Amino acid sequence: MAKKIQDQKAKHWAMLLLLALIWGSSFILIKKSLVVYSPGEVGAFRILSAALVLLPLGVSKVKLLNRKQLGYLLCIGFLGSFVPAFLFATAQTRLSSSLAGVINALTPLMVGIIGALLFKTKISRQNAIGLIIALLGVCILVLAGNSGSPDIFREFNLYGLLVVLAAICYGFNVNIIKYKIKEIKPTLITAISLMMVLPISAIYLFGFTQFSFKLLHAEGAWQAAGYIAFLGAVGTAAALVLFNSIVKLVTPVFASSVTYIIPLVAIFWGVLDGESLFPLHYLGIFAVVVGVWIGNRKAKAVA
Repeated sequence: MAKKIQDQKAKHWAMLLLLALIWGSSFILIKKSLVVYSPGEVGAFRILSAALVLLPLGVSKVKLLNRKQLGYLLCIGFLGSFVPAFLFATAQTRLSSSLAGVINALTPLMVGIIGALLFKTKISRQNAIGLIIALLGVCILVLAGNSGSPDIFREFNLYGLLVVLAAICYGFNVNIIKYKIKEIKPTLITAISLMMVLPISAIYLFGFTQFSFKLLHAEGAWQAAGYIAFLGAVGTAAALVLFNSIVKLVTPVFASSVTYIIPLVAIFWGVLDGESLFPLHYLGIFAVVVGVWIGNRKAKAVA
């Protein structure tokens, strides 16, 4: 019995590490695609690519669900995929991929807070302390900007708050999956939720942006589109299936703990791409990671 439990824990951690590698690499892919495309184009094509991968499954199974389930899946489509895709792309026009990955580490705490406020889960004093420390780290990163300068009047970077907003979206998303649609398989959750936001993404992308023109005429457009397509197919569709599977197997906060490792992957790719980190950045990164660890330590041990 003990061996079986250990094997299950090892499996959960292996899934978590794979997911961290995939999502941690998404920030550099967004950065590369923004060289050619606008944030809106990147976000919309990302969702379009992800939805098309799983579309056959979603179309064949959607009729099996009731109206209430479809309502929750629509919320998941927007909060877990559509809105964050646009927020991250917009944030990274003024925020390095490394720092975007670090601020995203707030997700587990947002999961805990939203769970306590709306889903009757408990939030402890330890959770609150961790949140305060992590938010202090985010404030440092926002005030430092990309140059690491403490001159808040010159470098104050509100774009970091867009990543915080994305983390809040993920907080709602994880709790809905865990507590409202337990009976639906993870792959189906991902397929149908993406299918439901597919029309909006397609209409916006081809009707209200210059995506098609850039694809045909802009230098490096096909390579950048390839980055986004990979981001959608692997970083969104496949990763969401994996993440939703983890949520089903363990506690929501443990599942969102993937954001502990994402910053390390994001920083690795960012530094490799020539991004610079300064003392204030390291201080902010340290505060975010320590705060998230403190706030989530008990839940992680239970999982």
